[in-house]
Amino acid sequence: METNSESTTILETEDNVPAPSHSRDDTAACIVSVKGLKENWQKWSDEHQVYQKHNPFSHDTRPSVVVPQRGQDDYGRPLQGSMTEQRGKDAHTHISREVQELCEVIRIIGEPRDSVEGGSSSNGKVITVEFGKLFEHYVTISNKLVGILLRARKQKLVDFKGEMLWQGKDDHVLITLLQ
Repeated sequence: METNSESTTILETEDNVPAPSHSRDDTAACIVSVKGLKENWQKWSDEHQVYQKHNPFSHDTRPSVVVPQRGQDDYGRPLQGSMTEQRGKDAHTHISREVQELCEVIRIIGEPRDSVEGGSSSNGKVITVEFGKLFEHYVTISNKLVGILLRARKQKLVDFKGEMLWQGKDDHVLITLLQ
């Protein structure tokens, strides 16, 4: 490869790129290895192709990806070990903590009453609270009271009449702590 004293950039295509201390003039700062650029680009390209094989939104052919079918255990679930799975676990933990906090608030502000069914508690007493009183007390803790109540009812921790509770309209609905 030829160099002249006026050249400021030398493109090397071989592995034997001279070290900057061996070159003349100020050309050492501008040496670019085409082979290095090519290798970096190829590495990025290979990594991207592997990523796209696992991307469900990619239009590339994905013979290595096994898409779960409806009815399989992992259908509708994120890949194990993925960040999405971790975020889901974190959200589940956070919501469970909020449900437990709600039950504790009901225990504190609720009133013991005789159980109508007689099977919820050993002594026939349950703790109940009116939705309006719970709403007024709980509004300083969280603004998601109704959603947390629905989750707690799904987990059979509380019970109340109706599908949804509305502030003002359902203030006198009794919420019963089952656990």
